[in-house]
Amino acid sequence: MSSSTFISITTLTAACKQQPRSTWPLEACEVSSMASNSSAALVFRLHENTPEVVREVLLERGWEEYDPQEHEEGDWNLYWRTSAFRNFDYENILPWQRLNHHPKTSSMARKDCLARNLRRMRGTYGATLYGFSPTAFILPNDYTRFLEVYSKTRLENAGKPAYWICKPVDLSRGRGIFIFEDIKHLVYNSPVIIQKYISSPLLISGYKFDLRIYVCVKSFCPLTIYMHQEGLVRFATEKYNLTSLDNLFSHLTNTSINKFGPFYTTDKERVGQGCKWTLSKFRSFLHSQGINELLLWQKISNIVTLTLLTMAPSIPSRPNCLELFGFDILIDSNFKPWLLEVNYSPALSLDCPADVMVKKGLINDLIDLMNYRKVDGLRQRGCLRRRYKRTCCLRSPSLLRKDHKAFVTPKSVSEKKRQRQSSLNSLNGENPEWPSVEGSLSAPGPALHPACQNSKVVTVSGNKKSSPPHTEGTTCWTECPEDSLREHRQITRCFSTNACRLPAIHAHKYKPPLFTWDHRTHEMTIPSLRVGDFILTFPFNEVTQKASQGALDVKTVLHETKTACYSL
Repeated sequence: MSSSTFISITTLTAACKQQPRSTWPLEACEVSSMASNSSAALVFRLHENTPEVVREVLLERGWEEYDPQEHEEGDWNLYWRTSAFRNFDYENILPWQRLNHHPKTSSMARKDCLARNLRRMRGTYGATLYGFSPTAFILPNDYTRFLEVYSKTRLENAGKPAYWICKPVDLSRGRGIFIFEDIKHLVYNSPVIIQKYISSPLLISGYKFDLRIYVCVKSFCPLTIYMHQEGLVRFATEKYNLTSLDNLFSHLTNTSINKFGPFYTTDKERVGQGCKWTLSKFRSFLHSQGINELLLWQKISNIVTLTLLTMAPSIPSRPNCLELFGFDILIDSNFKPWLLEVNYSPALSLDCPADVMVKKGLINDLIDLMNYRKVDGLRQRGCLRRRYKRTCCLRSPSLLRKDHKAFVTPKSVSEKKRQRQSSLNSLNGENPEWPSVEGSLSAPGPALHPACQNSKVVTVSGNKKSSPPHTEGTTCWTECPEDSLREHRQITRCFSTNACRLPAIHAHKYKPPLFTWDHRTHEMTIPSLRVGDFILTFPFNEVTQKASQGALDVKTVLHETKTACYSL
């Protein structure tokens, strides 16, 4: 083995003193490189059609964009897509990587799926909890049931008109939506949902509006929900009028429709130009009208939690993922909030100053929620440092040399590279022996510290093509208590320079049972109450926190939510 593989404990200790304990190097050959790259740039990877503001924000934060010509496969920290990821992407995610979608969440944005889930929960737990969304009929399957309700409503109203809204189940941005009063105007050529139209919305100077609430689900197991304090208020650009149901600029609030309206650039009474406010401006308006905006916020928070509970138990648990939803909320004249729909990959285009103010801050806070650390910038070099706390190899003559990619490359990628290398070697008449990692509880080796004697021992051996076989010393990957590690480190430093010991790498400090560590996600199981403008809304007490651990206890969560609703 070459002399460059050896390093004295004095050299290693001196190098480690220059860095915080959490960033001490794993391998001697990386001491200098890691010291100089402790603030290595994070790398982002964008799929096609990703909004430009995402790239802009990440570059402003000092990130680098992934380039397949310059970066190795897997050498990135964030992969952002507007569409769903493949199962392959979730199965091969690496510790330093994040994805901006959880698996199987795109169905929530389909209006028919959301309607079915809400109907099921309403039938199981009652309309008291799940009465925040108008009853939906999915046509053509529910046509007979809708016809019965339609006829009954006409009789109950004694001839007064009842209004209905029809929406295609798989379209967004207001496409294909129309409002009708008489069933003879109901015409469709694809699956649609029909809901009773909320004909008495809260108006501002005669203009209809709704709220775009941004919600981040940090985890589905345990369920962790954040709501962003800043959002958008989207206005119709013509005054509300029930006598003109076909005027979309009066009844729909979608920006993609209203920005083409004749009065979009007009300075409208109190609303101003354009069709958007920030949520903070809307709260100021409510406060000026003597309206309790905190009560309204709490009601909206309950709607978000109850809606996500309809699908949370069916979402598979995947680490290093999060999901940004856009909840559209309408407030009626009685100040009751109604859920209109849920948006998957909500629009992040910048159409006006309100968009710039809200969405750039939103993306910045979303990145902060991903809990990146300095070691993530090292990617492959930093992976093992987060996976193992300590290497126990007393009296070992050298630091162990390991093949990083054997540990951190996705299985499918690693196997392909190995097959290619094997083919090249067979063409050259070579038969190299790959380094092997074998577990043994009785493997021979130097004496171990008492804190490590009960740990699983892993023997690492290997040989080079041009060198005689050489067996390294015994290595123990262990989860030692911090006190034992600190004592062991002092013992280690007393040995001769040939007895090299790696420092503690991943010794977490926590206070059980209040703060427990999740080794799958490297995060505290009790999340931060606030990250930027993201406010933790679930779990909201100790009972819901316990109910969200492991298999989600929906009944307990609903009981606590119901209690919170009654206390408002």
